[in-house]
Amino acid sequence: MPEARTPAQIEADIVRRREQLAETLDEIGVRMHPKTIIGDAKARVASTVDHTAGRAFVAVNRLVTDVSDGLRHEDGAPRVERIVPVALLAAGVIGLVVLSVRRKRR
Repeated sequence: MPEARTPAQIEADIVRRREQLAETLDEIGVRMHPKTIIGDAKARVASTVDHTAGRAFVAVNRLVTDVSDGLRHEDGAPRVERIVPVALLAAGVIGLVVLSVRRKRR
């Protein structure tokens, strides 16, 4: 059989539960505050951007390494037969960009 509680015990239990409820409501209020929601959303976006930027950096780094390896022999000497066409292509692209910018300014 359960023990009979005294009015003082019941009152103390009510006070304790009221304090717990107040703490819970305060926590819900903080979580539901617009600044908290916006802050959490910003943190999630920043995390996603950091992750995406990290993956992009790794991909670009791998691409640059692959291209660089393709422009050198195993002993590290430059492969002129591959460098010259790449340099000519780069110069052509840069020339087209410069012409495009000059035409837009006129």
